[in-house]
Amino acid sequence: MNGECLTELRLLAETAGAQVRGEVVQRRGSVRAATFLSKGKIDEVRTLSGEEQATLLLLDDDLSPAQSRNLGEQLNMKVVDRTGLILDIFSRRARTREARIQVELAQLQYLLPRLTRMWEHLSRLGGGIGTRGPGETQLEVDRRRVRERIGKLKRELEAVVKERRVQRRGRRDCYKVSLVGYTNAGKSTLFNALTRASVYVEDQPFATLDPTTRVFSVERGARALLTDTVGFIRKLPPHLVASFRATLEEVAEADLLLHVVDATEPDVEGHIQAVENVLESIGALQRPRLSVFNKIDSVTDEVSLLGLRAQYPGAVFASALTREGLPALREAVMRHLLENVNGQDRTLGPPGESEP
Repeated sequence: MNGECLTELRLLAETAGAQVRGEVVQRRGSVRAATFLSKGKIDEVRTLSGEEQATLLLLDDDLSPAQSRNLGEQLNMKVVDRTGLILDIFSRRARTREARIQVELAQLQYLLPRLTRMWEHLSRLGGGIGTRGPGETQLEVDRRRVRERIGKLKRELEAVVKERRVQRRGRRDCYKVSLVGYTNAGKSTLFNALTRASVYVEDQPFATLDPTTRVFSVERGARALLTDTVGFIRKLPPHLVASFRATLEEVAEADLLLHVVDATEPDVEGHIQAVENVLESIGALQRPRLSVFNKIDSVTDEVSLLGLRAQYPGAVFASALTREGLPALREAVMRHLLENVNGQDRTLGPPGESEP
């Protein structure tokens, strides 16, 4: 794990409300099948947690249900892996009914195999008459209830998907632009600057879960529709990607993606690759894309900024906060959209009313 990964894990932990008391790093080659952490690292965590009176262990990787259980038993503390942590943050951020449905569905799909593991020790009583214990019965009841809830949520989510598709059909004659990018890259701030909207902005991961669409004045009186979307992150849980498909279809059907990148981020290439991995998983990697390096007002190393400009010659460099570079961004969007006008029954005229 490099320093950037540890910094990100700390930020995620603090966003979830945890107080970080210490950090332990393990080389990936020493991962144990039963507990994930090596015996030496388990001893190190046990000592550190005792000194700091810690009650929770967060890991930057995903654990199997068995690993999570075994590690928790050996350390006598709660163990949460990366997916569990991200799901917790999404649960805290979910404000609308649609977001709550999507997050709960992902949480239950994540829980189901772990529910089985929680009760597995009770099934070791053996088979035959008189050996079917109440734990096994309760497991089946719990599993059935979780599956029934998952089925109900999927039906509700399908209704949301259909509703969003109807909305998009009503906008099919308009050009659609979507903001995508790593979480906390400043997408919502840029969205507000470009549309004069006032969507929620916070300097923490996953401040935006629900897509918001507004009229976007491109250039010379032309307008399109701009949509702000949920931020991506490396190793984004597959359950979340699947559950948020109603939201992410906005991205997959956009005429142009504005890939917003934090220009102050030390691991720019890693963040870009993480976003492209998600775009590929939802079938949006081939959509026309324009890179926008945001927060240039906060870049203190001019050499680093010059390096980015040389490495990404087609990108736009801007600051949503100071509005520097926004005219160039509008011009670049206009150019990209006009390149796709020919042969399509759409114009860059004024679209309909803006929508939340």
